[in-house]
Amino acid sequence: MSRKRKELPILENVTIADIAGEGKAIARIDDMVIFVPYVIPGDVVDIQVTKKKHSYMEGRALRIVTPSPDRIAPMCSHYGVCGGCKWQVLPYELQIKHKQNQVENVLRRIGKVELPEITPILGSKETTYYRNKLEFTFSNKRWLTDDEVKAGVQYDDMNALGFHIPSMFDKVLDIEKCYLQPEISNRIRTEIKQYAKAHDLAFFDLRNRDGFLRNIIIRTAGTGEVMLIVVFFKEDEEKRVALLDHLVATFPEITSLIYVINGKANDTITDQQTILYKGRDFIEEEMEGLRFKVGPKSFYQTNTLQAYELYKVAREFADLKPEQTLYDLYTGTGTIACFCANRVKKVVGIEYVPEAIEDAKINAANNNIDNATFFAGDMKDILTDEFIAQHGRPDVVITDPPRDGMHQDVIKVLLNTAPEKIVYVSCNPATQARDLTLLDEKYKVVKVRPVDMFPHTHHVENVILLVKK
Repeated sequence: MSRKRKELPILENVTIADIAGEGKAIARIDDMVIFVPYVIPGDVVDIQVTKKKHSYMEGRALRIVTPSPDRIAPMCSHYGVCGGCKWQVLPYELQIKHKQNQVENVLRRIGKVELPEITPILGSKETTYYRNKLEFTFSNKRWLTDDEVKAGVQYDDMNALGFHIPSMFDKVLDIEKCYLQPEISNRIRTEIKQYAKAHDLAFFDLRNRDGFLRNIIIRTAGTGEVMLIVVFFKEDEEKRVALLDHLVATFPEITSLIYVINGKANDTITDQQTILYKGRDFIEEEMEGLRFKVGPKSFYQTNTLQAYELYKVAREFADLKPEQTLYDLYTGTGTIACFCANRVKKVVGIEYVPEAIEDAKINAANNNIDNATFFAGDMKDILTDEFIAQHGRPDVVITDPPRDGMHQDVIKVLLNTAPEKIVYVSCNPATQARDLTLLDEKYKVVKVRPVDMFPHTHHVENVILLVKK
């Protein structure tokens, strides 16, 4: 006979003390801490414990007994269900204050290196409609909210086009309006959903892997250009052409219409053929008179306006000179490399994604930059002592790695090569702090500045200047 599972308690009148990691908040009860999402410091709440460990608990707020004096109304009707924008009930000036504190705490707790006074965080001028890329998923079994479940209604229409419920690969919340991307994104998504229902196009079955419509990816640029990628699970030429023609006729704003047939197990299209249906196979971003090509698989910072501010901080920290050689590690489409090229003798960019490197080469050529060279491959395999001997020792390195940070082999090469300065741009201060510990052998942190790229979320970019001791 199986053991009866012990019921987890409800904790009443608990005061939320502070912001914790991953967008959650924290309360302390005797010697225990409890992590709760969708609440803010100062809230007094009743909490249903959902997980209990030896030293901590996790829970969800059943009721806000007394709201924090700082709490504001959420702008989005999907708040608390969608999983995104967890901090939208916190005024923006407090959001960036907590991000500043989190960066400092992480660097001191994990990095354990000597730090200068941290420069105040650079907030985002735009706090809504700031993203230039969103991906939406089709599902024939939409997620029902608690209120819908309690109502006990049988819904005839269970199709959804929206975001995955956190930690549930086969559950999708139907999105009516999203405040993250310019309004054209909402219009395109709504029109596709209405057309699909009117023409009986099968929404994807994520668990059984069947259906016709799988995903859409919408990219918008500061130049006004719009890219739409429609991902089908299987080919049906008549239905595909009819949908795409309808989109062409309805949205003259779309400058790049692309489709993908993706019948594999996961949603990623990096290994799939992208097929141009109408317009150009790229959109362009602009920065200080430079034009950057962004293709369907290209990485580009998702907050266009704030990317410019981030790159200006990195360039200022680098303090580049005309006689210097700059290495731009994890260069993506070469934006930082091109952004800095006119201030140095030579730039070397390295990136894992071959398509991004092809875009980087085109970006350099289109902007008449002839002192930048780009290489595709795994960073730890390309950045070797032999590579540096061939292409020149860097005076300055700007590195902007993925969330996992830099591989230890890359750090070893940097320590061996010993450029005068390293500017470390990171979207994950925790792995950045870990890498600082390894770099501390030869480098001292002299400047730190967080940059908020993602309002209403816990995510933050951080720029650090390291100078050789």
